[in-house]
Amino acid sequence: MTLPNKLTIGRIIAVPLMVTVACIPALNNHYIFHDSGCYLTIANFVNLMIFILASITDFLDGHIARKYNLVTTFGKFADPLADKMLVLTSFLILMVQNDLQHYPASVLEGWPYHLTVTPLWAVAIILIRELMVSGVRLVAAQKGEVIAAGMSGKVKTFVTMIALIFAFIATVHVSIAILALVLVYVSVILTIYSGIVYLKNAKDILLESV
Repeated sequence: MTLPNKLTIGRIIAVPLMVTVACIPALNNHYIFHDSGCYLTIANFVNLMIFILASITDFLDGHIARKYNLVTTFGKFADPLADKMLVLTSFLILMVQNDLQHYPASVLEGWPYHLTVTPLWAVAIILIRELMVSGVRLVAAQKGEVIAAGMSGKVKTFVTMIALIFAFIATVHVSIAILALVLVYVSVILTIYSGIVYLKNAKDILLESV
């Protein structure tokens, strides 16, 4: 097995590990620090570390595969799948926490809206886009064609991963929570735009079957 594929498998393994960490009550009820309404749970700290390491492997496996000509059929299939699993699982973990997380009350006093860093509608849009793109890729693969990821898709992935990093530590300070929310909104916009671009590039394949 090639090194890039090992890194991809490691990223896939990180997904159930993150879910396990998020489901352990003791890790969610104890904190790295807790001061004046600002806190960071052990669960989110551990999952942040796992997410960062997994995100680094996302860059490394593709770079190594291209540089040393180690591109494989398994890698072409598993690499984008691992990315989607990592991002969507992280969003779901954080979305579940929306009703459990409490942002610094002293800072948010008088704030007219509930601050939800990973709202359901945003996660739904990202999930639908990824399912749509996966379906198009499947149709293209059956026809022996490959639709390469465009620059908009790569930018979307980068911004989304940065957004998730800040979302995991959003309870540390309200400024971080607001930054995370802004980045999530930008990620959603890029998700919609890159999805439209992807459909446009695949229109000949899709219309052929109509």
